[in-house]
Amino acid sequence: MNDGITRRAVLALVPGGLAAANKKPLPRVGEFVRFADPTTETAVVRLTSPAHTSILPAPANRFISLKERFLIFSSDKTGKLEPFRVNLRTGVVTALANASNLEPRSLALDQKEQFLYFIDGGRLRAVNLKHRREERPIADGISAFSLGAAPSEFWVIRNRELQFLAADRPRVLSDNLSGECLARPGRPGCLFTRNLSAEEREIWYVEAGPPNDKPVLLARGRVSNPVWSARGQSILLLRDVLKRGIYFSEIHQVIPESGAEKCVAPTSQFAAFSPNGDDSVFVGASRSKAQPNILLLLREVQRELTLCEHRASHPASVTPVFSPDSRRVYFQSDHQGKPAIYSVNVERLVEPTAAVAA
Repeated sequence: MNDGITRRAVLALVPGGLAAANKKPLPRVGEFVRFADPTTETAVVRLTSPAHTSILPAPANRFISLKERFLIFSSDKTGKLEPFRVNLRTGVVTALANASNLEPRSLALDQKEQFLYFIDGGRLRAVNLKHRREERPIADGISAFSLGAAPSEFWVIRNRELQFLAADRPRVLSDNLSGECLARPGRPGCLFTRNLSAEEREIWYVEAGPPNDKPVLLARGRVSNPVWSARGQSILLLRDVLKRGIYFSEIHQVIPESGAEKCVAPTSQFAAFSPNGDDSVFVGASRSKAQPNILLLLREVQRELTLCEHRASHPASVTPVFSPDSRRVYFQSDHQGKPAIYSVNVERLVEPTAAVAA
């Protein structure tokens, strides 16, 4: 009998976190180490050694390959931060390029997973992963970028200007920028941010050509972690809302065409979050000092489930993210030493999704 209760709604009624259902020993491969989380007994796999620093790219970037089963990250294994790849089957870690002053969160795969792009000393560089060959540098003076719809299209912040780089000459669409930019899936548009203070910022949107090539202010205040919804119809973000003298973290949705903003779900003080492949579940890192956990938030019923601890010294740096098929969650934490990358299987809690093309 179908009484209208979805599987996700049933799962939301499970008390506490996800107990480790599969306790079969996992052979140690590469740097992989498996252990049971002390709070939930969930099986957690540490992918990189805490003896050196490992940093995940920005959650909005593509950096996990399902087809080839690898994950891109930055590490100082060589003495300075450089791009690396870890094979998710074997645990083997491979250096991908030399870098002199890498921006670790800039690493991004193209849609076909053939090229890796990153910022090194203000230069936007590209590496051909198939042939292990570096391509000609794309542009200099870059502080942030996002890949456009076509291989030759880039949104960049250069000299505090938002520029759209395509086959023709660069188009300047806004200035006085001090944050990030993020291309819109399915449309020639881009969101960008301006930092107003350490805690407040503005989120804007602009398209590459008329009639919508005038920037529009979409959100202002204590907002963070903007990310496009799966199909680019809206922007999801964290907003701190003042209630009874205390700031509470909520996930909000903003529609670029109308500017309409609404609360999607309150959170247990998320410092960072990401949606899964169809925006039905969010993974967040709590900033609570009493419960520094990774949590799943089921959007339909607005119920949270505790996955595991993160115990990071800076919760906003945990940057939890789903794999493209929503079967795993990846995050980083320094609670066992230097920042390392961790993985948790969530197949028993989250419906698998198909990867959405950019």
